[in-house]
Amino acid sequence: QLTCVYVDHGLMRLGESEQVVTLFRDHYNIPLVHVDESELFLGKLDGVSDPEKKRKIIGGLFIDVFDEEATKIGGADFLAQGTLYPDVIESVSALGGPSVTIKSHHNVGGLPERMNMQLVEPLRELFKDEVRALGRELGLPEPFIGRHPFPGPGLAIRIPGEITREKADTLRKADAIYIEEIKKAGLYDEIWQAFSVLLPVNTVGVMGDLRTYEAVLALRAVTSTDGMTADYYPFPHDFLGRVATRIINEVKGVNRVVYDVTSKPPGTIEWE
Repeated sequence: QLTCVYVDHGLMRLGESEQVVTLFRDHYNIPLVHVDESELFLGKLDGVSDPEKKRKIIGGLFIDVFDEEATKIGGADFLAQGTLYPDVIESVSALGGPSVTIKSHHNVGGLPERMNMQLVEPLRELFKDEVRALGRELGLPEPFIGRHPFPGPGLAIRIPGEITREKADTLRKADAIYIEEIKKAGLYDEIWQAFSVLLPVNTVGVMGDLRTYEAVLALRAVTSTDGMTADYYPFPHDFLGRVATRIINEVKGVNRVVYDVTSKPPGTIEWE
């Protein structure tokens, strides 16, 4: 009775779409519909810089695409989502109280009010560590359970300001180097979440004898239990230096790398 729909909005990490498709088709034998809607999403996000607008646009388009695919399948009545409790807390007041919306998660506050399918959210009242424990009980593979959280809007909220395909490609390459180095150092499982942010700031640099004027890339890595509070991960300086050197040498368009040492609170884990 289950059909999985993977909506590729053009804002995934390097090689991620291929990984997702392979995992479902080869390992789980679950019907998976892979919909490449990158043109649609990037087109609608063109010129939009406000983070809340980005989230609302992406949430609305997700539902449009799901509705369309449900019609093709022959009328699906339910839409199942992996919404977790921290998403709910940051998006809306869970009990109708006066809590403030920190940011609309695309699967909670980002959804349109009128939908053709009924929403099913079996994990809505669980934290990430509880979901991981559940995954182990169900016998899911460890690399699947241990994956770092990745936001629904994807790289859209890791590119403050306007989004372009070129910026997304630059961020993808830099982020892949960062995660590769974390895994190589054996630190991936010690970290709750690690990612890169491409800042809307250019700075002057020197490459060989030439002056450059290119983007700044921020690295973020935190430790947490439930995502509600977090501390920055204390990387050794030689590790940060190695990552920065590789990114600047290998990724065109980046000439400066910084590390974010903000805890949550006051900063959220994601930048937008």
